[in-house]
Formats: sequence, C-alpha cells, structure tokens
Amino acid sequence: MSTEPAIEESIDAAADAVGSVWPLHSFVTANPLDGFEHQPFHEAVASAERLLGGDGYPSVETFRRAWESGQIDPAVLRAELTTSGYECDPETSLDRMAEAADAAPETLDTASTATDRVDAVLTKWLAAFLDQGRAEWSMPNREKGFYEAFRTVAPHDRDIPERETLATLPDSPVAAIQDCLVDYPVGQWKDVFEFHLAALPGWTGFVKQRAAAGDAWQSSYPITLPEYLAVRLALADLFDAPLAPAEAPASEDERADGDAGDRPLADVWLTAWESTYRAELVDSLTDASASLAEAEAATPDGGRPDAQLVFCIDPRSEIIRRHIEAVGEYETHGYAGFFGIPMRYTGYGSDVTVDACPPILDAQHRIADYPTKTGAGDRHAEHDRWHALSGAVKTAVESLKSNAATAFSFVESAGVGYGVGLTARTLLPGRVHDVLDAVDARVPDDHEFCEPSVDYNPDSVHELREGLFLDEKVEYAAAAFELMGWEEFARVVVFAGHGSQTANNPFASSLDCGACAGNHGGPNARVLAAICNDEAVRAELRERGIDVPEDTVFVAAEHNTTTDEVDLYADDVPSSHEDDVERLRSDLEAARAGATAERVGDMGGTADLESGVRETERRAADWAETRPEWGLAGNAGFVVGPRALTDGLDLDGRSFLHSYDWTTDPDGDALEVIMTGPMVVTQWINTQYYFATVDNAVYGSGSKVTHNPVGNVGVYQGNGGDLMTGLPLQSLMSADDEPYHQPLRLSTVVHAPIERVAGVLADHAALTELLDNGWLSLTVVDPEQDHRAFHYEGTRGWVPVDGDERSVVEAEADVEAEPVTTPPAADD
Repeated sequence: MSTEPAIEESIDAAADAVGSVWPLHSFVTANPLDGFEHQPFHEAVASAERLLGGDGYPSVETFRRAWESGQIDPAVLRAELTTSGYECDPETSLDRMAEAADAAPETLDTASTATDRVDAVLTKWLAAFLDQGRAEWSMPNREKGFYEAFRTVAPHDRDIPERETLATLPDSPVAAIQDCLVDYPVGQWKDVFEFHLAALPGWTGFVKQRAAAGDAWQSSYPITLPEYLAVRLALADLFDAPLAPAEAPASEDERADGDAGDRPLADVWLTAWESTYRAELVDSLTDASASLAEAEAATPDGGRPDAQLVFCIDPRSEIIRRHIEAVGEYETHGYAGFFGIPMRYTGYGSDVTVDACPPILDAQHRIADYPTKTGAGDRHAEHDRWHALSGAVKTAVESLKSNAATAFSFVESAGVGYGVGLTARTLLPGRVHDVLDAVDARVPDDHEFCEPSVDYNPDSVHELREGLFLDEKVEYAAAAFELMGWEEFARVVVFAGHGSQTANNPFASSLDCGACAGNHGGPNARVLAAICNDEAVRAELRERGIDVPEDTVFVAAEHNTTTDEVDLYADDVPSSHEDDVERLRSDLEAARAGATAERVGDMGGTADLESGVRETERRAADWAETRPEWGLAGNAGFVVGPRALTDGLDLDGRSFLHSYDWTTDPDGDALEVIMTGPMVVTQWINTQYYFATVDNAVYGSGSKVTHNPVGNVGVYQGNGGDLMTGLPLQSLMSADDEPYHQPLRLSTVVHAPIERVAGVLADHAALTELLDNGWLSLTVVDPEQDHRAFHYEGTRGWVPVDGDERSVVEAEADVEAEPVTTPPAADD
C-alpha cells in the first residue's frame, strides 16, 4: 500500500511549525508564529520555544525599564498579578523572574556535530539552487527541480561522505523519504518532519512560501518541501546524524520561570503593559468621540476642504498627516496602501513583475506602464536616452570587473575615481543626495510619460488579464469611498502611496508598503486615480449614490517615508486646478519640514524646520547609515474611525489609522471588510515587530553590520548558515539591549455600535479565535451608548472599560447571530 498520501499529509501538518519567508527584495512582514495561532498566546510561544528555541516574551530588563519609566500602571499590574494567582508585589515578581532566568540551565545544543555538517552542506546547495540572478555561474540542472539537480550534482561534492550513493537515490523524493522512515511509525512522521524543517526555519520558510506562490522563479526552477526533506534526510543518513528528535524530558512540577498555575509571570507583565497603553489610547478616543458628536450637532456643515489626501494606514503616515492638516484647510484619510487594487505590476522597461497587494490576497489584474501619455514624447525620449546610456556604462563596468584579462588594469585606471566616489558617499552623503536629486530632476520619471494599463486590453496575453472592466473599476472606486465613509469631495483629491529611500540596504523593501507586499505604493495610487478620473466610472458611481462633483480632480502621489517628501503626480491636471496643486505643493513642503523635525528627534537627534529635512536626506543617501528611518517600530494600536476622532490627537506615530464612518455603513459591510482585511494585516506586522524585538537572534536577523546578502533572496549572519528571517536589530533597538520598539501586541479600537462589531465576529470564527487566543485585543467606542468603551474579553463577552456592567447584556442581546462568546472550532 502506498504511503505517499500519509507522507504528504504529515509534511503539510509539520510545515505549520515554520512561518513563510518572502524574498528580501519583496519583504513581507508576517507573524513568524502564524502556524501556532490556533493556540492561546502563552501556549503558542512555549511550543515555539521548544521547537525553534526562541523566547516569546520581553526580557526581565525590558519589563523593569518599562516599569521604572512609568509605562506600566502599578494598579493595573497588581490587579493582573492577583487575578492570576500571584501573591507578590511587582518588584518581587520581577526579582522572581530574574532569579529563574539566572538559575535556568544553559540550553543544551541538541544539534550534534554531524547535524551541523548536514546544515552546512545543505545550506550551500540551497543557496546555489535558489539564487535569483546574483551568481555568475548558476547551479546545473536547476530546471529539473531541487531534488533531481542535487541528485545529479552533489555526488561531486567532496564534503559529503559516500557521496557516490546519492546518484542511486529513488527517482521520487517521496520514495526517498519513505526509505528513510522504515524504522518509524506513521504517528511519528510529523515529529520527524518538524524536527528537520525547524533545523533551518529560514530556508524552509522560504521554500514553503515560494512553492505556495508559484512565481516565475518557482516555475523555472521548482522546489518543494518534500524535495527539501528528501535531500536533508539523505544527508542525515550519510553523516550519521539523528533522523528524529530526542525525547522531550519529563515535565517538572515547578516550571523554570517560577510561574503559578497556567499563566507565566511574563504574560502577566506583558498584559499589564498593554493594558496601560490601551487605556491611554481609549480614554483619548472616548473623549474625542463625545467632542465629535457635540461639534457635529453645533456645525453640521463644516465646508469643503481645500484638498483631501488619502494616505496608507501605516503609522508613519500619522505624523505627516498631522502636519499637513496644520498648514491649511486639508482633510486627510487612511486607507490600505494598495488602495484596494489586487494587481500584478510591471513598470516601464522592466522585466520584473511584483504582486502589489497584501499576501492574504491573490493578484487579480495585470497592470503595466506604457508610454502613451499625450504630449509627453520629449520626456519619453529623454528618459530612454538616459537609461540606455547608464545601462551601457553599467554593463561595460561589470564586464571589465569580471573579466580576468581586464580586471587588474580596470582597477588601476578607475581606482582614483572610485576612491573619490567612496569618499563622497562616506563623508558627504548630504551632498551626494543633492547630486542624485539634480539628476532625478533632469531625467523624467515613468509617470511623466507613462499611463497604467487600467483599461482592459484583449490583445495582451499573460497569466492574468491585463486591465479592468468597467464594472471592476466602479467596484474598486466605490469600495474606497464606502469604506472611508465619504459623502463630499474636495476640488483636489490625492491618493498617496508610500515607499522608502535608502542606500546600501538589503532590507530596503521592509521599509516600503506592507499592503503592497514590500513594494512602493505609487503605482497603486496611480491606478485608483485613473479609475476615479474616468467619466464612465463617475456616471456609474452616481447611480450608486456616490456623487463626485464635476470639478473634482483625482491626483496620485507617493510619500517618501524616509524624507517625508510627498511627490505629486500632477503634471497633466487641468489648467483650472493648477493653482490648487501649486498651493498644495507648497504646503506639503511646509508640512514636510515639521514632520522631519519631529522624526529626527525620535531618532535621537535635534532639528529645526530646516535641518530636519537635511538630516533625513543625509540618512537616505548615506550608505553607512544602519537606521535610515524607524519604519513601523513603535506600532501598538489600530484605530478604525473617522479622522475627526483622531485629528486633535498626537498618537506619536504608533497607530495604524483606517478611516471609517459608522453612520454611512448601516449594514456593517464596510466594517466587515476592514476587520477581516486590514486588521489581520496589521496584526501580522505587529507580531513581526514584537517577536523580532523579544528574540532577534531567532525571529529577527541580527545586526546589519555582519549581514551577508545571498542570492537576492535573504541574508546570512556571517558567511553561511540559515537565512535570517525577520527585522534587523537597527530597526528595533536604540542601543544594545535597549528596545526602541515597545514589544506590545496590537490594541485595536473601533468607533462603531457594539452590536455591529459583535456581528462581524459572529460571522468570522477565525478572527474571533485570534482575539480569544490573545494575539491582539479589541475595544469598541460605542457612539450610541454615551461614547463609552467596551473591551472584548472572550468568554466574558464585552466588558465596559469604566467598570459599569449595565450595558453589557443589552449590547449582546442586539446580536442575532451566534454569540461571540462561544469559542470557535479550531479548524474554522
């Protein structure tokens, strides 16, 4: 009887132990423990620690620093300790955790020398096979798949004992696995596979993601987890390394960390820290909600703003939005940075395509840039001349550097020029930025002469249909306005995507738009702007009750999160709107000065309105700068509500902000989309930052100083080993052992009637499971119940934040679906 189905099922189950890893050029922030989300948080981190060796909670020193700086409310912490059965004061509990950590035995290195040798050989061949265009000489036979290529080439590897036997392996990788498992019962296979997948979680997470994505590289050079395991098990056999994990030691009555009951002390401290942050956020929002209602009653018509700007929900947008609103009559909004367009994008003259949408969605449309913009022929020609020249020079230089006959003479003749360039980039990065800026000003950008292929093109044959039908355009435009609750439009409406600007930074894409899968959001903004400027789309929108005025013009833009420059793509606006756009450009520069001064202060410097811009430009151009910007470090909250709820608050760039107006969403459809889409994505981002902070060696990628990029897919620490999977130290830490990012789970606050939120949870068991298991928290500010706040507490239901229980029953009674207090099935 064939055991192939049982092997494949066991591999699929074991693969949950490793998180998906995306290539570095398209970095996606995701929960490294997503395969454990069916467990309560404290159980999940314990399981991951046993399997992967990573800590799941902040260190005692981190908790102590937060306690001493007033970030943890003493009353909240004491209440949490008492509730969890700890009869000790905060200082004593900290000392107990510290003593337990000091007394804990050193973790034994269960990997034998033989296993280390397996890892060394396997990572060498994985790097060769998975290379994405960096290697001058590629591994032979890659088109046949990893297992077959290894089987034919590895017999020549002198690092492998009895290497000639590799050529006699079965033709099928599953058959090879089966041969290695003859001494193990079926019930143990999952444990065996977990053991070997977790040995190199970076590489296996990358293989897992690539096999699932089925991209061009995977189509050309396929690799699967069964192929990986077949090779690894064969190597383990040849090196006489263990095939199965050692038996776990018997559990002790007293846990090493001195915890009482089922809840670790660290979990109590983390919850108290999060509760303190959340209380401050919720208090400010409940006050703002009441003030908002009073203001609307007093002045129901606030007048038409000079412009409306829609930014990504990214916390970095919160800072620039505050400063834009301060310099004029501007209204800003938050929307997912892919602007609702699940597209696969190809830039002009590029042979690279990217899926510019969240990884929880599949790209549905192909969008490409074509030089079809009317009256832009000169800019098109200038762009092509410059890029042809620079491409030719680069090709010639690479040829001279790699050619054995010319390499030495090239270095001798060009060395002085290179030296001058290196000196300038090292000592005068601000001047280098000015030079690059001047070049950019002379060379037209793609958007100046190109238009995205928004209209359906029947002559373009690709894996995805190119362009959109009219009904699809209408749906994307309507979804944006309905989710944000828009009922009026300014003369100028800006959709601003975002991206970063850094030099010599393998992790550059980790600073780009997470909703665009680690890519720049400008192309998505251009697509939505083109859709909304389409007269046929506007006519259909009017039929749906969305009346866009004839004088409203939609403009795309891109926010540079490193320098806070907002580049308007407004070269072809009507002459009637040129003054509006020029005034907006000027005000955006003023807002930029204020925002950069604030952000430079967050990075430990001091700056005024002029020097802040120069400092951020220096950081963007300095190839020795390990921290060009903080990225999303500090993120801790997600606020879903109208901008008027938060526009008077300084949220310190720590909150995702999604615009939503409950009064325009009677059925809760828009809220459902936000809670099942952006809220899940923000939780992924938050957990990536959390785990990379609490254990950077396991869940992060260590210091940038010792990074070694490999194959355009990732980085090593040093000259080999496992792929590092998460964020580098410099994106998270102010100094050694001093986190800048406060490792807190996401606190979501929704401004809506409680029964509407409860209804969404009742319809989505997987979302409820995330909340019940403690991967994020949810609080509702109910505008229909005196603007009071209610916190979701699983089986306890909705608990009033002010402690008054009188509204809990009536709030839950309004929900006609299944009660949200019923724990969902784990496989829902």
